Amino acid sequence: MMRVFAKSALGAGLVLILVLSSSSLALLLTGCGNSGSTSNTNSPSPSPSFISVSVSPAASSVQVSHAQSFTATVTSDAQGRGVIWSLSGTSCIGAACGALSGTSSASGALITYRAPASIPTPPTVSLTATSVSDNTRSASATITVAASNASVTLMPMRGGLTVGQPLNFTATVTNDVNSAGVKWSATAGSFKSQSTSSAVYVAPASAGMVTVTATSVADATKSALASIGVTDLKGVITYHNDLSRTGVNAQEHALTNSNVTTATFGKIFSCAVDAAVYAQPLWVANLTISGGTHNVIFVATQHNTVYAFDADASPCATYWQTSANGVNSLMPPGETWVTSADEAGCALVIPDIGILGTPVIDPATGTIYLVTNTKTTSGAPFHQRLHALDIATGNEKFGGPTEIAAVVSGTGAGSSAGQVSFDPKLNNQRPALLLQNGHVFISWASYCDFGPYHGWLMAYNATSLLQETVFNVSPNSFAGGIWMSGNGPAADSSGNIYLATGNGTWNGTDGFGDSILKFQALTTTPASLTVLDYFTPHDQSSLDTKDVDLGSGGVMLLPDPSGISGHPHLLVQADKRGNIYLVDRDNMGHFCSTCTTSDTQIVQTVSGALTGLWGSPTYWNGTLYFGETDATSNLKYMKAFSFGPTGPNFLSTSPTSTTASTYAYTYPGATTSVSTDGNANAIVWAIDSSAFGTTEGITRPAGPAILHAFDANDLAKELWNSSQAPGNRDTAGNSVKFTVPTVANGKIYIGTRGNDDTLGNGTTLGEVDVYGLLPN
Repeated sequence: MMRVFAKSALGAGLVLILVLSSSSLALLLTGCGNSGSTSNTNSPSPSPSFISVSVSPAASSVQVSHAQSFTATVTSDAQGRGVIWSLSGTSCIGAACGALSGTSSASGALITYRAPASIPTPPTVSLTATSVSDNTRSASATITVAASNASVTLMPMRGGLTVGQPLNFTATVTNDVNSAGVKWSATAGSFKSQSTSSAVYVAPASAGMVTVTATSVADATKSALASIGVTDLKGVITYHNDLSRTGVNAQEHALTNSNVTTATFGKIFSCAVDAAVYAQPLWVANLTISGGTHNVIFVATQHNTVYAFDADASPCATYWQTSANGVNSLMPPGETWVTSADEAGCALVIPDIGILGTPVIDPATGTIYLVTNTKTTSGAPFHQRLHALDIATGNEKFGGPTEIAAVVSGTGAGSSAGQVSFDPKLNNQRPALLLQNGHVFISWASYCDFGPYHGWLMAYNATSLLQETVFNVSPNSFAGGIWMSGNGPAADSSGNIYLATGNGTWNGTDGFGDSILKFQALTTTPASLTVLDYFTPHDQSSLDTKDVDLGSGGVMLLPDPSGISGHPHLLVQADKRGNIYLVDRDNMGHFCSTCTTSDTQIVQTVSGALTGLWGSPTYWNGTLYFGETDATSNLKYMKAFSFGPTGPNFLSTSPTSTTASTYAYTYPGATTSVSTDGNANAIVWAIDSSAFGTTEGITRPAGPAILHAFDANDLAKELWNSSQAPGNRDTAGNSVKFTVPTVANGKIYIGTRGNDDTLGNGTTLGEVDVYGLLPN
């Protein structure tokens, strides 16, 4: 008898332990010995079977933050216990290597690997599957973490902001894993609100360049940047930027020599108005208006209308307009604007005459001052009035307006009974207004030298609008108009007033034609406009006879101190002949009766430096810029002259740079503006208004104003102009004479007559065109 007692595992085989009786053993042995077989054959034991592990795919490239599925196959795993997963890398541990959807899986089951947001260095990660049944058995896959094909775009990509101004940003991520969006950051400033697709950024309290960044959450290697120039400029509140009339905005951080190109700069919007815009647009930052805080541009037209536009909004947004939406009209009932036909057909201003001189703003009281020209609808009488408007509402202030009238003693042209009266029809209020120490200064010439006119300068109290004092350039003679091609009187830090006159009688006592005049600051009561000093060229009588005015352009005061030993206070003036005069404001030289070829009593004369000037110079960083012209159809060029402390030629006697032949223009030339951050990126902005549409002896059809940008260090380098972009993208409205570009907060504002042909035949009779950095 045989019994199975026990069994045990040994490797892959079985061993039976048998218990045999002695008789059974004997039988077994006997049977073995007496079988009749010819041989005894033993069968081999089966080979051992071992667990094995494999991972699929064995190698893979996975983009950052993207996912990839893997499987582990385990063979000979009798118990089916599967594998345990792990990640490792040369330069990463934990989440820096990526993440797994689980730590274990059954054989053949999928597991998901998600790559980290940043690429390790080196970029390889090992994904290992280890058998649960036998931890000596494992397999690995090699993963290369690669950059994703995601991309981030940001809107806007560039622009300008005033301190504290908000700006909305929108970010778009293509191939965005799980629509994770972006996170926001900035080198300065803060975010009022933000989400994964948008943010409201608020500019810092200090000026400079700021970079706003939108970074993909799914792929931190992908981001988009916006360059924002932040300005602390409070306003362009007077003609040519300041009381010295230098024409410089040295707080411009958005516009640079590299981003003013056709690809990144152009016309961004325009605002239609009711008539041509001759006055320079004025700009105020962070004004409380219409229940919010906004940058505002103020525009005056030839229909005696003033507009307050949002300076940044596209499409154009109007905050107020006189004679509309409950805001008072600047023309009393029964009155309208003046026309060129009223002025004997003078073609200087066509077809209508309203607000000609550039207004001035007092930011302390929130007031804009301006002069209107009106007539009764029957044709007479004519009126000029001084208005003071609230810049937040457009409403009249200080009991205004005030009717402008004046009478001085004299026997000159147009006098009666020993008195000369101001004629509101005859006198042309073209020069810009000046606000100085609580006084509003207004000046006049005539229309086309028509009529028995005189140059006038009047001062009004800024808070009462009462007339304080009057000065007539030629009370006992004729002319001496204050033209200055739209420029206004200048003022120094002591309150003294400077201006230039045109052709007229000169005698040095009560006749000051073709002279630069200095008036004493109004510090006494009653106030009096007293000529403290003056300069008159030695050949003034020839200037008068030939109508080659000294005062065809405006006076510019050089910054104090000028750097010239013995002459700390200087001014510059150029005339119709193209002579440039450098005059000591403390000793202007009067009239040199013994001089025959030059005025030796002044600091310097650069004779014939220009072909002529109907405008004003601009000064920046030791350089003066002139837009020469000669009142003909001959092509002319912008010219730059250096200024330094070493004499006798403090002004260079020849240009240090000129515009290239690609920028040539005809009359009237340009009064330029300069933008710079105060140290670099200086740009000269000029309007070619050759196609201003009026004749003045030169036949020219109306056509677009062309805005140009030049490198201030070399005028031969044109950066951009408004005629370059295809499809007329940047075309401005039709030009008007003597307009000046206003530069503020990354934008340039120019006044035009819209598509009017100067005869009222357009569909848009006036327009302000706004140029700036293209958002994308």
